[in-house]
Amino acid sequence: MPLLLAAVVLFSCFSSHAAQVREPKLVPRVQAIPLPNHEISFQRDGEEIARYYFGPELRRPFLFPVIGPAGRSLTRMGHPHDPESHSHHNSIWLSHHEVNGISFWDDRASGRIVHRRILRFDDGMDAAAVLTENAWTASNQVLLIERRLTRAEILSNKEWLLTIDLELQPASREVTFGKTPFGLVGVRMAKTIGVNDGGGRILNSEGAVNEAGVLWKKARWVDYSGPITPKAAEGITLMDHPSNPNHPTVFHVRNDGWMGASLTFDGPLRIQTNQPLKLRYGFYVHGQIRSTNQIWAVFEKFATEK
Repeated sequence: MPLLLAAVVLFSCFSSHAAQVREPKLVPRVQAIPLPNHEISFQRDGEEIARYYFGPELRRPFLFPVIGPAGRSLTRMGHPHDPESHSHHNSIWLSHHEVNGISFWDDRASGRIVHRRILRFDDGMDAAAVLTENAWTASNQVLLIERRLTRAEILSNKEWLLTIDLELQPASREVTFGKTPFGLVGVRMAKTIGVNDGGGRILNSEGAVNEAGVLWKKARWVDYSGPITPKAAEGITLMDHPSNPNHPTVFHVRNDGWMGASLTFDGPLRIQTNQPLKLRYGFYVHGQIRSTNQIWAVFEKFATEK
């Protein structure tokens, strides 16, 4: 082959290959990374901010740790002074004390929320999420099919927003969530953040403070903040979305480091087979002890999101 022709062929091949080479995509800042042993790590820039557990031996899925800007978990597993009877206090978790007369709340109850499958992972520059399907099961009978979207959105200064979206569909017949202060969402704060153990502070959207002012009161949000290192105070704001039934909800909050949103405190809630129950809860994971106005700004953004 003449040299000129060989050069033309070589240049043509190189140009064709170069045209097929794509620019590398941006690496997502926030990722939901599957791990062994039925765990998912939510990471911001390669550092874990939360972990989701959904193993077959568990009584319910849950999130632990939930890491604040100082690098410490703002939640814990179990009550610091009564760990056995409160073993169901799994950091951030969802369950209910009475579903068709069956308790899914504590670890001695018959009800279990069993992971079925992962439907989708999403990674992105601002947020990552995982969509899962669970079955609310008792005595080998499935009462509810649950689809849960667990999403971590990063904010400034290493703060972040955890959002949990639920769709609860009866498996075969109407399901009733009975009247109770226990459920649907619970948060067990780190020991040092508790009012009793660490000198923390509880604040609700109505301006009430600590257990005496907040317990059994309706609110749009409740914030629990306190010391997490010798130099840092941080906290979590539990937010009830305006689209939820009975909003603003009654909150179940104690000075011992526990807070929950009581979906059916005022009375039972029936879920029809052709009308799934949809719920959204937010958890603002923040540095410092935030003021009422600062928390309202985060809540108002959360409340307008569909």
